[in-house]
Amino acid sequence: MSGEGPKLFNNKPKKSKWKASEPITMASSSSTGAVAPPPPPSPPPLPQKESLLRRYRFLVPLILVCNFAVGAYVVVRYTMKDKTKSEEEEETSVGPTISSSTSATISDTSKIIEKPITLPIVEPIKRAPIPVDNQRELFKWMLEEKRKVKPIDAEEKKRIDEEKAILKQFIRANSIPTIS
Repeated sequence: MSGEGPKLFNNKPKKSKWKASEPITMASSSSTGAVAPPPPPSPPPLPQKESLLRRYRFLVPLILVCNFAVGAYVVVRYTMKDKTKSEEEEETSVGPTISSSTSATISDTSKIIEKPITLPIVEPIKRAPIPVDNQRELFKWMLEEKRKVKPIDAEEKKRIDEEKAILKQFIRANSIPTIS
């Protein structure tokens, strides 16, 4: 036995002779000397993972556009606020502030005259007077609407009662003030 190698290496089958149908067990390979089956085939290699940018290639431009829009909105908003504040400051200032070196040249060449802005006066449109019957109907309708209103507190109830009393006086009166 010393001249011979270990039994394990003498009975070892070659890889080409392995059979896939026989399971590999310690008892079958060592005692019977049969050919051991090959191990089960390895699973196919997994596809390489795509990078995050390639996976979400439609989402990245959308996020960039939204970010740009929000940034533009913020910039425009604050610049408009700054412009309005500067215009208000200019309006509130009492007079023009000019340095002494340039004031002599400006006063000699031209004079700044401020004229107040006047809006044209528009005369009110004259309309035909509303007939008395229509006025009474209008007052009755207003009284009905006042009755439908539910006051929140005692002060509002008192105000509504006063308005209803005035409307009742107008309805009962022989002559109604003209509404024009």
